[in-house]
Amino acid sequence: MNLQYLDLLAQKYESEEKVATEIINLEAILDLPKGTEHFVSDLHGEYQAFQHVLRNGSGNVKVKIMDLFQEELQESEINEFATLIYYPEEKLKMTKIHFSSKQELREWYIETIGRMLKLVSYAASKYTRSKLRKALPKQFVYIIEELLYKKDEFDNKKAYYEKMLDRIISLKQADKLIVGLAYTTQRLVVDHLHVVGDIYDRGPDPHLIMDTLINYHSVDIQWGNHDVLWAGAFAGSKVCLANIIRICARYNNLDIIEDVYGINLRPLLNLAEKYYDDHPAFRPKRVTDETLTEQEQLQITKIHQAIAIIQFKLESPIIKRRPCLNMEDRLLLEKVDYEKKEVTLHGNTYSVDSACFATVNPDNPAELLEEEQQVIDKLLFSIQHSEKLTRHMNFLMKKGSLYLRYNGNLLIHGCIPLDENGSMKEMEIEGKTYAGRELLDVFERYLRYAFAHPEETDDFATDMVWYLWTGENSSLFGKREMTTFERYFIKEKETHKERKNPYYYLREDENVCRSMLAEFDLDPEQGRIINGHTPVKEIDGEDPIKANGKMIVIDGGFSKAYQSTTGIAGYTLLYNSYGMQLVAHQLFNSKEEVLTKGTDVLSVKRLVNEELERKKVRETNIGARLLKEIESLNDLREHRYMK
Repeated sequence: MNLQYLDLLAQKYESEEKVATEIINLEAILDLPKGTEHFVSDLHGEYQAFQHVLRNGSGNVKVKIMDLFQEELQESEINEFATLIYYPEEKLKMTKIHFSSKQELREWYIETIGRMLKLVSYAASKYTRSKLRKALPKQFVYIIEELLYKKDEFDNKKAYYEKMLDRIISLKQADKLIVGLAYTTQRLVVDHLHVVGDIYDRGPDPHLIMDTLINYHSVDIQWGNHDVLWAGAFAGSKVCLANIIRICARYNNLDIIEDVYGINLRPLLNLAEKYYDDHPAFRPKRVTDETLTEQEQLQITKIHQAIAIIQFKLESPIIKRRPCLNMEDRLLLEKVDYEKKEVTLHGNTYSVDSACFATVNPDNPAELLEEEQQVIDKLLFSIQHSEKLTRHMNFLMKKGSLYLRYNGNLLIHGCIPLDENGSMKEMEIEGKTYAGRELLDVFERYLRYAFAHPEETDDFATDMVWYLWTGENSSLFGKREMTTFERYFIKEKETHKERKNPYYYLREDENVCRSMLAEFDLDPEQGRIINGHTPVKEIDGEDPIKANGKMIVIDGGFSKAYQSTTGIAGYTLLYNSYGMQLVAHQLFNSKEEVLTKGTDVLSVKRLVNEELERKKVRETNIGARLLKEIESLNDLREHRYMK
C-alpha cells in the first residue's frame, strides 16, 4: 500500500529536482513563526458585532498600524486609517467628499495606497510569498506584487512604479485596489479562526454568520448546544425542531424560520389562533428595533404557547423509551393535577398556570392532537427540504466537532462532565459505560449518524441528539435539568434554578484542569482549555482566566440578552507566536458609529501567557502534517530517485 502511495506521489513530483524543491520549501515553512489563531464564542446571531470583531482581528489590525505608523500619524489619523481597513467601501465614500480638487484626491490616493502596501507587507512578513499571493485580490495580484517587492537603488524603475500608480488612479481603479488591500490585511492578521460554539439562537442573524464562515479562509467550529439543536432538527428530531421554533418565538426571531429558511409557519399560526390567547409568560422577550404591533405580538405569543406545548408532549415518549437517559422526573405534563392546577416536583407541590393546557388530555398528556401532529410533520418536511438550511447544516457538520485538540490546547464549548470529586462522570449507554473523552466521542458518533440518516426520526441516535441539548450528562448542557417548563408555569423562582455540573466550579482548580488535559492526551504543562457556554460575569468581578491560566472562558456576552449580566460585550482570544492575549469588548452599537467617530469597541487586553521563544510552525498541528509530507517525500526520493 505504501508503494502504491509513492507511485501516486510520483505523478505529482516526476523528477528528483521537484521532490527536492518541495522538501526544501516545506522544511523552510516549519521554521516560520506560527500564524495567529483567533477564538470567538457564543455569537448567538449577533452578526454585526461578529463582523466588526472579524474585521479588526480583535484589535490586531490596529496594533500593526500603530507598530508601523505611531511616529508618523496622530491618534485620530490612526483611527481613520484603521476604520478604512475595517470598512473600506463605506469609509472611501465618506472620505472622498471632503476633497476640493482632483489633485488633492490624487495625492491622498498615492499616500493611502503606499501606507496600505506597507501594512500588507508587514502583516504578511511571517508568511510565504505563495500564501500572500493567495490572499491578494485576484484582479490586482500582478500590480500589488510589483509594488510590494519594488527595490530600485539605481532609479532604473522609478518612472515605472510612478506610472503604475498614476494609471491605477486615472483608470479609476484606486478605490477597488484600496478595498482589495483592506480585505487582504484583514485576512493576513488572522491565520485561522476557531468558533467555540453557539452560532444560533437569541440574536437576529445567525444565517449571516454562517454565510461569513462558509466563505472564510480557514475556520473550525466546536458545536454549542444551540448549534446541535438546529442540527438535530435537520436530522429529523421533532422535539429539537419544536425547541428551535419556541426559542425563535421567545426572542422575536421567527423571521429566521420563515423568511430566511423558507419554512411556512401558517399551519402553526392557525393552530395557535384556534387554541390559545394572550399570555404574559409567552410574550416575546427580545424586541428588535422595529416596534411590534399589538396584533404581531399577540400572534407570536400564541405561536410560542402552541409550540411549547408540542415540545413538552414530544419529550415524554423519548424519556419513556430511553430509561438509560434517567429523565423520568422530567415527565412534567404527567405530574400536573389538571383539576387542582398543581404540579409535584421533587416532593414539593406548586400551583401551575394552566391557561396553556387547552390541547392537553389529562388522561394522556403526551398525546398530540391530530392537528398538532400534522403541524409538526409539515414543519419537519419543510426544514429538511430548505436549500439554505441544508447548506448551512452541512457546513456545520463538515467543519464542526464536539471538541478539538489544536496546537496543544483543548477547545470545548460546554463541559467535560465530572463528579464532585473531579473524576470523569460515567454514563451507561446501550449497556456500555463511558466517561471523559470516550463519552464525548460516543455523543459525536450518535450525532453524525443521526445527521447522515434524517429519515430515521425516532431511533436512538436521534434521541441522543436531543439528550445533548438537555441531558444531565451532556457535555453541551452540563446541568441537572432544563427548567423550561417551570419558568413558564410556576411562579416560585427556586424551581427555575438549574444546578450545574461540578465542572463549573472545579474548573477553578488547576489540578482538575491538568487531569482533563491529560484525559485528552494533551500536555498538562503546556496546554490550556478554551471554553465557552457560560457568560463570565465580569460586572461581578469574575475572572475569565481560571486555574492559574489553565482554563480560559471566552463567553463574555456577545449576545445582547446577556450583556446586562456580564457588563461587557464578549471576550475573544488571540494566540500568536508570542503567546495568548484575551481581549474584552465594549458594547458594539453600530458600524455607523465606528465610521463616524473612528472609535473602536475594544477595551483591555489581558496577557494570558508569554512564550519565552517564538512558537514556530513545526510545533503546531499544521507542522505535524508538514512533517508527515516531508517524510513521504523523502521516502519517494529514496525509493524512486536514489536507486
